[in-house]
Amino acid sequence: MGKVILFQGDSITDAGRSREEVPANVGLGVGYPYLVSANLLCHDAELDWQIFNRGISGNRVVDLYARWKIDALNIKPDILSILIGVNDTWHEKARQNGVEVPRYEMIFRMLLEWTKQELPETKLVLMEPFVFLSEAVDETWLDEIAARRAVVKKLAEEFGAIFIPLQDMFNEALKKNDNTLYWLRDGVHPTAAGHQLIADAWLKATEGIR
Repeated sequence: MGKVILFQGDSITDAGRSREEVPANVGLGVGYPYLVSANLLCHDAELDWQIFNRGISGNRVVDLYARWKIDALNIKPDILSILIGVNDTWHEKARQNGVEVPRYEMIFRMLLEWTKQELPETKLVLMEPFVFLSEAVDETWLDEIAARRAVVKKLAEEFGAIFIPLQDMFNEALKKNDNTLYWLRDGVHPTAAGHQLIADAWLKATEGIR
């Protein structure tokens, strides 16, 4: 069997993926995990990649921790990619059920420590949360999301992970089309173009560990 890649996160990763017990490379949704998989499975067919998507819409970092053994450690990925954080803010804004930044950092670090303890050879890929101002995202989000981005970068350095700065990437994309809804349909969830941007960034960033 080839190397195992696991994508973890919230709705941005979920992107309609199957909730059934499907084998690798099946039911990956329609977002960036699918686009990455299509590229690798086509162009690196000889490597026999085994790719899983376990993102769940609405998840916060505490939700990841609650299901980490069954949905991450038990899969034993060679490459583990994590994108989490926007709901830790959004749920607080919407219904006072978010995860404040210091606790977000603490739980995220616990996840990574647990992973390194159980799977010391697993390569980590950490992607920062991102937003654009929109009807859903107002100015009060910006400093907090920036603080979460700083946490992810710090943890990537601490755990020797690949760090992918998605906010900078989306900001740069505005030079091609300055309509934020072209890239993020509600200021949070990527459009097809936005998912392709993430997939391209992921593939480029992980060249050295694949």
